[in-house]
Amino acid sequence: METFGGQPNRIEKNTIIKGDISSEADFRIDGKLEGNVKTSGKVVIGKDGLIKGKVECVNADIEGSFNGELYVSELLSLKNSARIEGTVNVSKLAVEPGATFNASCTMGKGTAPTSSSTHKLQPSKVNEPAKVS
Repeated sequence: METFGGQPNRIEKNTIIKGDISSEADFRIDGKLEGNVKTSGKVVIGKDGLIKGKVECVNADIEGSFNGELYVSELLSLKNSARIEGTVNVSKLAVEPGATFNASCTMGKGTAPTSSSTHKLQPSKVNEPAKVS
């Protein structure tokens, strides 16, 4: 794993953490985390890893399970063993065959959660004839 703001952090298998984590370094989760993760680095969820909560990061590689809100400002890579549920905001998405992706997904730039990012859809006019110029 490439480090951005320091040494990479690791939550090992058979470890359960409840709470919020904030860091400028990469994170690898092989255990279970119930809470929120915010990092300016990369989040990796190993094959036995599980996160329930909200994650905000630059890049993410997921082999294990995620349930909650996921905000990835660059690339989200889902391996064939990944299981995703919840909501996902991402700039780029790569999904291997076999991954389970049961989430509502928004793609594009500016994926950070903001209150101004929700837009209401305007109803369209029904059966309006086409105009020729």
